[in-house]
Amino acid sequence: MTVAKALMRVLMQEDLNFLLTNRLPRRFATRLVGHIAAVEHPLVARPAVALWRFFAGVDLSDAATTRFRSLRDGFTRALVPGARSFAAGPDVIAAPCDAIVGAHGRVEDGALYQVKGFPYRLDELVPDPALAAPFVDGSFVTLRLTAGMYHRFHAPADLIVDSVTYLSGDCWNVNPIALKRVERLFCRNERAVIAAHLADGTPLMLVPVAAILVASIRLTFLDTPALLREQGPAKRRCDVALARGAEMGWFEHGSTIIVFLPPAATLNPALIEGQAIRAGQALARTVSA
Repeated sequence: MTVAKALMRVLMQEDLNFLLTNRLPRRFATRLVGHIAAVEHPLVARPAVALWRFFAGVDLSDAATTRFRSLRDGFTRALVPGARSFAAGPDVIAAPCDAIVGAHGRVEDGALYQVKGFPYRLDELVPDPALAAPFVDGSFVTLRLTAGMYHRFHAPADLIVDSVTYLSGDCWNVNPIALKRVERLFCRNERAVIAAHLADGTPLMLVPVAAILVASIRLTFLDTPALLREQGPAKRRCDVALARGAEMGWFEHGSTIIVFLPPAATLNPALIEGQAIRAGQALARTVSA
């Protein structure tokens, strides 16, 4: 067993992991990491990148570059062209990001779950009734991005973004250990609600959820350098057309995206909780076969 694996095994002991990643000043730690991640001076950037690669098991085999000016550059790295292929078909909804598949299934009368035994309400996650309504009896898939993964996320189909709603909140860890201990965790955390529709009018919703040490959610399709947090809680109307696979934004650390689909959609039966998937793999179909 390597030193990195041995240390990670210790750090992933449930009580210790929860203590280290949640029972500290979460917002302060997140801002601190955000500042460190942005530093480009080699005396800070090089050891920060080295520690990240050591502990996070980072795979840079498909990265456009392996030389990063800062830790943030590593987190938000681009890939070589063609590194992700998006499943084709007008009825196919692809995974928007590299991720570990979490809880998924039907939204039953507005209720879903973060892990077994820990339900939450769609109207708590998405307080705007008009945005939540199309998915009350639909489907959902929870996609967790780990610290070492590719952090950019993309349009899961040809779509038009109708609005973006930023909701301020806490920054609890979103790993499985925290999800088993903190009720309604996603509803507590900082998040964005991205409402969109396909060419045929089918609604689709993505909810990126921030977490501890996630210094920002950046939505590149908004065509602004400002981070969502900097603009404050608000709903922004949009009319942005994005082609399948087009970049939508990124996290500056690992986090979660919850994908919501209307009742007529069917999830890919091959999805298994805990499996690793890549951006572009088929996630669902918008109509039953």
